[in-house]
Amino acid sequence: MAESSAVEPTRRDFLFVATSGLGVVAAGAVAWPLIDQMNPDATVAALASIEVEVDAIEVGQAITVKWRGKPVFIRRRTEAEIEAARAVPLDDLPDRRAENQMLPADAPATDENRAAPGNEEWLVLVGVCTHLGCVPKGQSIGDARGEYGGWFCPCHGSHYDTAGRIRKGPAPRNLAVPPFEFVGDTTVRIG
Repeated sequence: MAESSAVEPTRRDFLFVATSGLGVVAAGAVAWPLIDQMNPDATVAALASIEVEVDAIEVGQAITVKWRGKPVFIRRRTEAEIEAARAVPLDDLPDRRAENQMLPADAPATDENRAAPGNEEWLVLVGVCTHLGCVPKGQSIGDARGEYGGWFCPCHGSHYDTAGRIRKGPAPRNLAVPPFEFVGDTTVRIG
């Protein structure tokens, strides 16, 4: 008669498997709140995109709105500001990339690549200096707009032009262009 090579499970084997399974479930129950707290809260999700009515902004004026906890500059530029931005050779720019989230990373920093497509008088920028995260001046009437007529960060002396490109100072990059689009003649959706 042939002997069976199968070993009968013992009570100890059953307790080992049951305890291991219970331990895995308990570890998951403990880890879940830690993992879940890393998700964005409801206020962040609500600010994922905003719509801004811009019909009251006159030519030459600007407003600041808040998007994802950051200031966003919306400026309706004058013809002179647009011409000044377009007249700048790319070789004169410290940062020659558009820094536009809607374009490829290597897109050149031309005025056309930074302004609203089809609405070139409009400029939408994240209003955070790329040096140390300050908020540049230049939004309100009477604010110092720097040597190039755009924005000026008085904390460390960064000067931005009328297209939001860094021209002078320690800031390494242009002001960022967030994802945005005109969803109507007078409404801009950011995000």
